[in-house]
Amino acid sequence: MSTACGPDAEALTKGLGFDCHDVAPVVSVRFPWALAHWTMPPLELLVVGGAVFALVHALPRYRAGDPVNLALWWASLVYLFVTEPPLYFPEWFGLDRLYGFIFAHNRFTVQFMADRLPLYIVAFYPAISQLAYELVRSLGVFRSRGPLAGSVAVAFVCQVFYEVFDHLGPQLKWWAWNPGNRIVNHPALASVPMTSMLLFASVSFGALTYLVVRLAGGPRRGWPLVLRTVVAGVLTPPTMAIAGIPSSLFDGNTVAQAWVLGVELALVWLAGAWIIVTSRSERPPRSAFARIYPAVYLGALAVFWIGALPAYLGADDGVTGDGTPIGSGPYALACFVAAGLVLGALYRKARAPAPG
Repeated sequence: MSTACGPDAEALTKGLGFDCHDVAPVVSVRFPWALAHWTMPPLELLVVGGAVFALVHALPRYRAGDPVNLALWWASLVYLFVTEPPLYFPEWFGLDRLYGFIFAHNRFTVQFMADRLPLYIVAFYPAISQLAYELVRSLGVFRSRGPLAGSVAVAFVCQVFYEVFDHLGPQLKWWAWNPGNRIVNHPALASVPMTSMLLFASVSFGALTYLVVRLAGGPRRGWPLVLRTVVAGVLTPPTMAIAGIPSSLFDGNTVAQAWVLGVELALVWLAGAWIIVTSRSERPPRSAFARIYPAVYLGALAVFWIGALPAYLGADDGVTGDGTPIGSGPYALACFVAAGLVLGALYRKARAPAPG
């Protein structure tokens, strides 16, 4: 048995419907209609299309003199390639004893790295980072409150838009968390590890945005934009480690860790929402990306949730009749409401007359 497909990986992938020993080492391609669940092809289209839309939006902004969108798009990929390989293959980096085997993705249309990394996950990083940044920028937060407050708002917006996806994926077999991993995957809110909810879904993208805005948002003579972009992506993972210190002080006590992570999540909600609500500035022009993609993304996830609702409501002890774990419906609903309010604020601000 290869180290890349140990007992935990084997059990998870068999539960998802395939064998991790039978994979292509570099890339694999399959028909969309052969995937495990009907939601998987439209999910891929939603995310990959969003990443392409974000790039199309970023290029003219760069040509107009604002490099932040383009730098954030590429820095997201740098962050991806720094972070994801150690998560998929911790034994390659000597991290298996420190982190253990964390999770496995299901097979999608295009897959990389021994079927561990779907193409849509590669696209998710620039898509979600641009979604959050463009919403916050279009609300005028960066203009009125500066990079730090704007990045905190981005962390909040990422939280509410990402978690409607995060709490649905395990039920629909988009991926599976390793329940035997007590190091990383516990404590959890329903089926979703709270460290992932805080550190990945909020801290990382807030920190990435702050670094990009500070490093790429102005002229730096002798320091090319490409280098600034790479530095921002590389420096993002250490910010997650710093934010994880408070809960790590209670290693072995999952109840205490859950309280610490819960308090930190609450602070993200309170601080981010307060910054958005209290920001007052002349609005910048509202981009087509900000007008269209966040609403399409949220609408598509709502459709997926509606399709999953019968199995969710019929779950017994947190497990559906198909044997998949459910996420937290109440938390996902709160995120839907918050995301909808952010969109409402964007559309109201766009209709409001500019100050005379």
